[in-house]
Amino acid sequence: MIHILGIRHHGPGSAKNVMEFLEKVKPDIVLVEGPPEADPLLQWVNHAELKPPVAILVYQPEDPQQSSFYPFAEFSPEWQAIAYARKNNIHVRFMDLPIGHHIALEKEAIERVKKEEEERKAREGEQPGAAAPSVNNYSIKNNEVVEVLPIRKDPISWLAEAAGYDDGEKWWEHMFEHRHGNEQVFDAVTEAMQVLREEFAQKETHTERLREAWMRKTIRQAEKEMFQTIAVICGAWHAPALVNMPKAKDDSDLLKGLPKVKVECTWIPWTFSRLSYYSGYGAGIESPGWYDHIWRYPKDDGSRWMAKVAQLFRKKEMDTSVAHVIEAVRLAEALASMRNLYKAGLEELNEATKTVLCNGEDILMKLIHDELIVSNRIGEVPAEIPKPPLQLDIERIQKRLRLPATADWKDYTLDLRKENDLERSIFLHRLQLLEIKWGNRQDVSGKGTFKEMWRLQWDPELSINIIEKGSWGNTVAEAAEKFVIQKAKEADALSKVSTLLQETIPAELHKAVEVCIQCINNLAAASGDVIQLMEVVPGLVQASRYGSVRKTDADLVLGIVNSMLTRICVSLPTACTSVSDDAAQKLLDLFFKLNDAVNVLQQADITSLWQQTLQSIAAAGNASPMIAGYATRLLADYKLLEGDELVRVFHYSMSAGTPPDKAASWLEGFLKGSGTILLIDNDLWNLVNNWVDTLGEETFTRVLPLLRRTFASFSSPERKKLGEKVKNGGGSSGIKSSVEITIDEERAKQGIPVILQLLGIKN
Repeated sequence: MIHILGIRHHGPGSAKNVMEFLEKVKPDIVLVEGPPEADPLLQWVNHAELKPPVAILVYQPEDPQQSSFYPFAEFSPEWQAIAYARKNNIHVRFMDLPIGHHIALEKEAIERVKKEEEERKAREGEQPGAAAPSVNNYSIKNNEVVEVLPIRKDPISWLAEAAGYDDGEKWWEHMFEHRHGNEQVFDAVTEAMQVLREEFAQKETHTERLREAWMRKTIRQAEKEMFQTIAVICGAWHAPALVNMPKAKDDSDLLKGLPKVKVECTWIPWTFSRLSYYSGYGAGIESPGWYDHIWRYPKDDGSRWMAKVAQLFRKKEMDTSVAHVIEAVRLAEALASMRNLYKAGLEELNEATKTVLCNGEDILMKLIHDELIVSNRIGEVPAEIPKPPLQLDIERIQKRLRLPATADWKDYTLDLRKENDLERSIFLHRLQLLEIKWGNRQDVSGKGTFKEMWRLQWDPELSINIIEKGSWGNTVAEAAEKFVIQKAKEADALSKVSTLLQETIPAELHKAVEVCIQCINNLAAASGDVIQLMEVVPGLVQASRYGSVRKTDADLVLGIVNSMLTRICVSLPTACTSVSDDAAQKLLDLFFKLNDAVNVLQQADITSLWQQTLQSIAAAGNASPMIAGYATRLLADYKLLEGDELVRVFHYSMSAGTPPDKAASWLEGFLKGSGTILLIDNDLWNLVNNWVDTLGEETFTRVLPLLRRTFASFSSPERKKLGEKVKNGGGSSGIKSSVEITIDEERAKQGIPVILQLLGIKN
């Protein structure tokens, strides 16, 4: 006897109906929709430490990105069927098309699409508007092979509309999920799906036909093995195809010669958020947290659910009384009665919650949705389940460092002066290097390098990344080191290796650091571009600061930094000549960062060499005015140029003999980063003020954008103080300017008659 039980994936009502049906018919084998390669994993179901939600991960070892997940919650009908079979020592198997065939078929289809696209291009000469080929739902889009899923209306929605529902999911829930103990429910499901398949016949994909053929093949195999009572658990849509089976030869012909690749399987933790269709999961559900609640409390009239809502609000320090809960439950029951429902569902409870507990505020409903309706639960998997060595090492380190994998994000502030926090930081940096993005660095307030903040959130798909990176080593340290070394050797740009080195130092991978430095040396020696060197030095100097905190020997990094700084100082004066305004602006930013790096190093010989370079650039007549101005400013900051000498240089650069455009550009460079010097030095203030006074209207209009860009870079307090200084008369503060302004009174008198004539006043 074959019993076809069409179910809704992850439906708690379907799960209860399956359990009641199995208890009654007591089958001697249970066949479940799922990958046959995972049959050996079924022995772990009912293990005390395998706690749903969990998923079976099936992947191709040579290409782990070719993988599939099969999630289960405790309320999934498939999980309950497997658990029942294992508990009662009944045979249980998966019966879907093997994943090895799925992957091989996809690869063949993709290769055929690529080949046909190449033939089309050759035949049609890249004619615009030509149709791209399509094979087995794969097509070319934006020069990439993509899967084209058929756009079609959910067949169940037709039944929902006929029953007066605007949502197929809601109709299914009320018609089937809330009906327990009815033996005919599965017959009704099969009959409904049969009618839909006949009335709304749609061309099934090749893969769907293969899947149903393989399911029928598995059922026939069970019959050949003399099983008398066979229970088949499958998605409702497939039920009619398994009840009305065609000839075995037809299925055999369809399945003949299928390609196959080798795959492996394991159990991994899953999360309710990934079980939700909001995550993009094709068989996802809207409310896994709610379904888990009604699975555990099927007779709840809404009181327990409202108590959870109240508990959540109180946890968030929002007052919620018992009276609120009672009133909300009553309102939900009234809504259910008005809608001819025998009990309140999630929709009625949400409406009552929003009205009574949330005062109509949607933002609080968003909290309930995230925390309760979807929920952030994560499952558990026994440590002894066979796993890749790298995954086992990660789990051991997580346990030792007390960094549990959680479905919700959690922040950690690490003090690197503490041994445990330092080990946590090293571990997280190594995972980042392996591109296993469990944690993200956050900005930390304050100064110093002894503090880090990380935000951690586990995503089940990280398991794929872990398996993929397992080819580099069996431990996190080994895999990260080999991975970094390979990336460093393949890098073709100095900036790439420099960034890699900066990321590797906090991970305490000494051999990888040495290889990165060697690669930087090689690339730097082959590069004659001083700009590239200036781009990477500040980052390397910053990386060297980890030496005192992480007990890392920073001498290797400092050695290459000193070498690169020497080359920069030699080549920079030449690089500052004959550059465009845009190039000068970029160079100015590099100057700013490089000067900070030199100050951080605090090495007398490097500082002296840098100052000599600045003097050479400032004195060079052919250097970019903007760069020369900034070099002059840095010399003033170093106290190498001050007093009358600084005013003399400033006066020369801003004199009438200097073209206004160059003078404005020089001023922009000189005032880079701060305008405070104009507030405290009235001599410089008067020079700028007098220079502006000498500009004609046309010239002033031309240089105004440069001046506005210069002063716009100042902070708000600086701009405010400068404005007040202009309002109060500028430099009249008792400090005599070294530039005296004289007036020829005799020449001034000669202009008076002309002015009187212009004003219409008779002399």
